[in-house]
Amino acid sequence: MVKSPLQIARESYFPKLPASLKGAVKIVEGNKTESVADQADIKKMFPNTYGMPVITFESGSESKEYPAVKVGVILSGGQAPGGHNVISGLFDGLLNCNKENKLFGFLGGPSGLTDNQFVELTAEVVDHYRNTGGFDIIGSGRTKLEEEAQFDKVIENCKALGINALVVIGGDDSNTNACVLAEYFLQKKAGIQVIGVPKTIDGDLKNEVVETSFGFDTACKTYSELIGNIQRDANSAKKYYHFIRLMGRSASHICLECALQTQPNITIISEEVEAKGLTLDDIVDYIADIVVKRAENGDNFGTILIPEGVVEFVPAMKKLISELNDILAKHETEVNVLDSNKDRRDFVATKLTEESATVFTHLPNSFANQLMLDRDPHGNVQVSAIETEKLLIDMVKARLKKLKKSGDFSGKFGGLGHFFGYEGRCATPSNFDADYCYSLGITASLLISEGKSGYMASVKNLTAPAEEWIPGGAPITMMMNMEKRHGAMKPVIQKALVVLDGAPFKKLDENREDWAMGTKYVYPGPIQYFGPKEVCDTTTHTLRLEQAK
Repeated sequence: MVKSPLQIARESYFPKLPASLKGAVKIVEGNKTESVADQADIKKMFPNTYGMPVITFESGSESKEYPAVKVGVILSGGQAPGGHNVISGLFDGLLNCNKENKLFGFLGGPSGLTDNQFVELTAEVVDHYRNTGGFDIIGSGRTKLEEEAQFDKVIENCKALGINALVVIGGDDSNTNACVLAEYFLQKKAGIQVIGVPKTIDGDLKNEVVETSFGFDTACKTYSELIGNIQRDANSAKKYYHFIRLMGRSASHICLECALQTQPNITIISEEVEAKGLTLDDIVDYIADIVVKRAENGDNFGTILIPEGVVEFVPAMKKLISELNDILAKHETEVNVLDSNKDRRDFVATKLTEESATVFTHLPNSFANQLMLDRDPHGNVQVSAIETEKLLIDMVKARLKKLKKSGDFSGKFGGLGHFFGYEGRCATPSNFDADYCYSLGITASLLISEGKSGYMASVKNLTAPAEEWIPGGAPITMMMNMEKRHGAMKPVIQKALVVLDGAPFKKLDENREDWAMGTKYVYPGPIQYFGPKEVCDTTTHTLRLEQAK
């Protein structure tokens, strides 16, 4: 296999560690916990894993002898930079706990557990993937483990291998799955622990014990480099408005962080759209107004950041999409047999409420068709397939045409659309993500060795030097609430949305007018792995602002 000079250099990088993970470790348990909402429902559904204490690992005075275990690991959901380092940390941590420990990787995500597809992860395998991006060491998948028959198959396959514990590396839904498995295994006295690890580039898996999900740092730096390159081009050619859609279906954390890193002219934040009850026309008016004002200054170019999930936060659209999700789940067979998009639109329109039907029938056909696409594994519209940037370009262009006709706009407008998604999911992890993920992996190995189950690995104090980070674990049930999925209420980890009175959004808001009318672009450049600490070891603006004293 041919390797680039960077690959070779990164293989020799050894991640920085918290002081408490460098020698003997002692476990400190805090107070009992409760779920963030719907406490009675969550407690009833998770009697064996509800109310457990938050755990912290501190430097100890005596080394412990842990019994030998066999551990299975899966990568679940979309890729995120740093997953390989979680597995590297887990592998090294297990061997530190007991030289006889073994690690098995189940292939292709959760389906590997039920299909019994696995490989033993030895030093020869793991060493090849240290500090690299991607999930290709064992692959990932989005199979949902929801049926008892699946759970029983997992028990059967784990028992055959002698596996004592599973580590699920995934986002909020995958970690919810991990908690369901942990509860079921305890109920059945299966003798299999389950530990989760917080992964998602979207940044919406965070709370009081999980300061950020891994991959967010690297993805935002990767996207910000691309945005900076486009802004340099825009400022050079001075003739295009670049509408840049960024990943983040349920929350706008990526859009906000990239805005703080690059200072574009316009940034749309989905949570603000919902809070203010804005319509698509309101968003178009806001963009068109800035285009007109910039044109008066002789600037017929700019950059606009758009979160991919913004259409779901426009109140009328949110209501429509919610109804569509329910209708398409209930009438899937009837819709699928219809021959044309028009027939499908007409059929669905008859099932909608009057208000939503009006919105639906007035949408451009191409956009309405995109809302009718196959649902994701959770039964929701696949917003990454909706080309919101093109819709906004067309709507802004039409608005400016009217303004030009009325004499209120004399400039030029050329819109170009971009979508940055896969570009950031498998980038070589930043130093922060390489360090953070390795610490998460070692922390997961300690939670297993201490006999814990239903916990998520946690590393806190992340804006401090790695030496001062605080590893531990949090009960997954404490992060849960009840939400509607496939038309039924189910327990899930509560997503963290952008907080409009939080420091990161306030920083954007106070600079909006200046960045809109001026050309104050910042060009971050590529991720730096070597050099001054302020260049290569910085955390995201979001984390620094959230934790600013």
